[in-house]
Amino acid sequence: MPTLLSLPVSDGRIRGRTRRRFRCGLMLCAALVGVGSLPSLGHARPPLGERLDAALRHPALRAAQLSILVEDEKTEQVIYERDPEKRLIPASNMKIMTALAALEMFGPSHRFATRILTDRAPDSSGSVGRLAVLGGGDPVLNSEDWWRLAADLRRLGLRRVEGDILVDDSLFDREYWHPQWKGRSARAYHAPVSALTANYGSFFIAIQPGSAAGDPVRVAVDPPIASLQIINRAVTGPPESSPTLSVQRGGQGAQAEIFTVTGKLPATDETDFVPRSVQDAALYAGAVLKLQLEAVGIEVGGSVRRGSANLPHVLATHEGRSLAEIVRLFMKYSNNAMAESLVKSMAVEAGQRPGTWPAGLAAMRAKLSKLRLLGTGAVLADGSGLSTDNRLSARMLVDALRVGGRSFRVGPEFVSAFPIASRDGTLENRTARSTDLVRAKTGLLSDQRVTALSGYLLRPDGDVAVFSILVNGHAGRSKSAMDAVDRLVAELTRR
Repeated sequence: MPTLLSLPVSDGRIRGRTRRRFRCGLMLCAALVGVGSLPSLGHARPPLGERLDAALRHPALRAAQLSILVEDEKTEQVIYERDPEKRLIPASNMKIMTALAALEMFGPSHRFATRILTDRAPDSSGSVGRLAVLGGGDPVLNSEDWWRLAADLRRLGLRRVEGDILVDDSLFDREYWHPQWKGRSARAYHAPVSALTANYGSFFIAIQPGSAAGDPVRVAVDPPIASLQIINRAVTGPPESSPTLSVQRGGQGAQAEIFTVTGKLPATDETDFVPRSVQDAALYAGAVLKLQLEAVGIEVGGSVRRGSANLPHVLATHEGRSLAEIVRLFMKYSNNAMAESLVKSMAVEAGQRPGTWPAGLAAMRAKLSKLRLLGTGAVLADGSGLSTDNRLSARMLVDALRVGGRSFRVGPEFVSAFPIASRDGTLENRTARSTDLVRAKTGLLSDQRVTALSGYLLRPDGDVAVFSILVNGHAGRSKSAMDAVDRLVAELTRR
């Protein structure tokens, strides 16, 4: 099964061997975009400005609002612009601001600590009465990290927890979903924002076809948490049929979260891994810890419940991944929960406890303003870009890219966090005509017809350019708009 470290945040399915074929197919499609615009042999290539203007006449962009700026990174000379001061919805390009502010506030080597406390030191038999987990805002703890922590506890002499495991996420407030987000679904990108979490507040449902058409599909949860319960109403379809699977949250009981699987999965199909989010991230993290304690031979007599970590004995402190790695993960894979967790951590760092969105965004704005970024008119509604109330211009984003890239303190970590064209992250299946020539953050809000791409690119003369392309209100499907943006970038990198 795939590691939850690479859990996708744009909802979808992962299919074993078919994923590679699907990826290659998308890259081929991207490579074919704009082939008809190649100049004929023996004819001079039109000037860059004309080629970019032509790319913007793509049907998906004709009626859209645009804010575009491309500048030479060293000289700051404008290479191309189109309403660069216009403030538009940036979608996940907001994460560029969050990443820069967090790196500047904490430093790349900062680590968030998760503490294990008990009512007493382990006795001669290795027993304690109660065990508490105090969340420190680490947004990237996964199942493997919780196993490592459980193994460390065993090494420290722990053999049995007689009572309950208490989970304490009081470092942040209990507003787990931003009030401006439209709707709250079970999809992985809508995971709750908590100071204590596991696997980004998400898990996989593995769905396999039965032996023959009409048989129930086989369903399993990864990680196998008992409180994540599945109602299986899906069946195996004929071999050549199309998959029609649907996974919906079906409610929440006193001790369980319920998900219902319906539809069909063809008999010859491979296993689908469907990511979904939990409703209570802290209880889920405690359940993952309990699972891993038992896996290393530590008995747990009680259950997992919420409670204060105000216990007298600190048994262990887990220092998580560095902020540099956290930023790389949430930028490469556009993870919303990670970005919002950093916003609330910035609130705590600025003196607000528990951390809240208003205090975190104020601290974020103050840090960016100190860097002489944003100016007037910028609207920071959240840290991930899910809110449609965010407003940034291409100029603001280019300025942030330049300041971040030039910073001795955070520049290398900042730039390396961006997806690489046609190689990894959210650009893995895009920008095939600019492979290795672009490092950029994507943005997408399909229901709002918003797409964005901002970052760095290598020009044909060997110089680096910083760029931002914001598109609001495009026509047609999101893929058409993304293809149009990729074509624009391809012209900028074309040799």
